[in-house]
Amino acid sequence: MILQPQFLFISGGEIAFILFLILLIFGADKIPEIARGLGKGMRQIKDATNDIKSEITKTADKQGLDLDITKDVRKEIDSIKDDVEEFGGSIKRKF
Repeated sequence: MILQPQFLFISGGEIAFILFLILLIFGADKIPEIARGLGKGMRQIKDATNDIKSEITKTADKQGLDLDITKDVRKEIDSIKDDVEEFGGSIKRKF
């Protein structure tokens, strides 16, 4: 059995067929305009999310809140890793 990579459960042939339909519907001269519009839209969404993130960070700083939860998560991961290594070490010594 040969496994083929799929993106969102769509095979390469189906993607090619969808692209062919888009070419037929919109024409070759409209596709760059559509791509440009999609790119601008994605850029606006990215800028809006960055603005929201920066506004939340500024507000948290003014309130004196610490948004860096990665420190706590990293400490927890390290403690779990140490516990697993300690447990694994005792098992390795028995063999």
